[in-house]
Amino acid sequence: MDEFELIKNYFQKLTKNNPSALNLNDDVFFDKKNKIIISIDTYNEGIHFLNFKKPHKVIKKIIRSSISDIICKGVKPKFFFLSGSGSKKHFSKKNFKLISKSINEEQKKYDIKLSGGDTTFSKKSSFTVVALGLSKKIVKRNNVKINDDIYVTGNLGDSFIGLNVLKKKININKKYNNYFINKYFFPELPIKLHKYLNKIANSSIDISDGLFADLNKLINDQKVGYNLYLNKIPISKKLSFYLKNNNKKPINFISKGDDYQILFSSPKRNRKYIKNLAKRINQKITFIGTITNIYKQRKLVNYEKQLKPLKYKGYLHKF
Repeated sequence: MDEFELIKNYFQKLTKNNPSALNLNDDVFFDKKNKIIISIDTYNEGIHFLNFKKPHKVIKKIIRSSISDIICKGVKPKFFFLSGSGSKKHFSKKNFKLISKSINEEQKKYDIKLSGGDTTFSKKSSFTVVALGLSKKIVKRNNVKINDDIYVTGNLGDSFIGLNVLKKKININKKYNNYFINKYFFPELPIKLHKYLNKIANSSIDISDGLFADLNKLINDQKVGYNLYLNKIPISKKLSFYLKNNNKKPINFISKGDDYQILFSSPKRNRKYIKNLAKRINQKITFIGTITNIYKQRKLVNYEKQLKPLKYKGYLHKF
C-alpha cells in the first residue's frame, strides 16, 4: 500500500467536517477565513537524504523542500518550525553551529523566520518541518481544465544526477560533479513566481516525487488526460552534455524527483503573458504539454512521434 492509498483508505473520512484540510488531497492546509496556509514534511536519513555528514547542506535542502509546498500554492512562506531527532554524533556542538549558520542563511535568502521546534534522541537523524504562509487564496491541486497548457519552472533532472554522484554511481569530473551535487542539496526555488500564480494557474504542485508522478497527482481523479512533449521538457546544458556523452535517454532522468520546481496548468489565453512574465522576473518557465478531454490518457510525444504510454511512476512511499 502506498501513501496515497493509505490516506484514501484510512484518513480522508476523518476530515469530512474540516474543509480546510482540502480532503487531504493537497500538500497544504488552507484556512481561508483566517488566511493561513500550513504544510508539514518529514525527512529521514537513508531515505530523504543519504546521511548527516554534511549537516549544513542537509538542513538547507529540507528547509527549501518544505517551503516549496507553500510557494507552489502562490503564497510566500513566512514562518517555519523545525524538529530534529538524532544522536550525540548527529547533534554535536560543531554540527549545531553549522546547522544554525545554514538556518540563518535560509532565513535571509527567503525572508522566513524560525518560530519553534523540538529535539529528541534517535539513532538515525530525522527532521520534520512545518511551513506557514498567510494568504486569502491559493492555487489548488485537481483544478485543471480541458485544453489547459502544462508548464514547469526551471530545469529537471540535475538533482537526480547529483544524488547518483553522491552514491558514487556516476562520476563525470570535479566541476560537473560539484554542480550536480549542489543542485541536489540546494534546489533553486522559483520564489519570484508566487506573486503571479493565482493570476495564471488553474492548478499547481511542486515536483518532489518526479514530473510524471506529480503530474498524475495534479490531475488525480479528474476526468481528463494529457499529452506531454518529451522534447520540450527543460534540462540544463550540463545534463544535456552528460546524456549525449554517455548515450543516455532523457526520459530516464527527468522524472526522478527532488527538483522542487513548480508544475502548473494554465489557460491558453495566458501564453503570451507567461512568456513575457518569465523574461520580466528572470524565471525560466517552459510549456511542456496540454490537458486533454480523454480520460486517463497519458501520452508522451517526442518530436511528433508518440511514445509508449507512461509507466514512470516516480517515487512512492510504500507501507
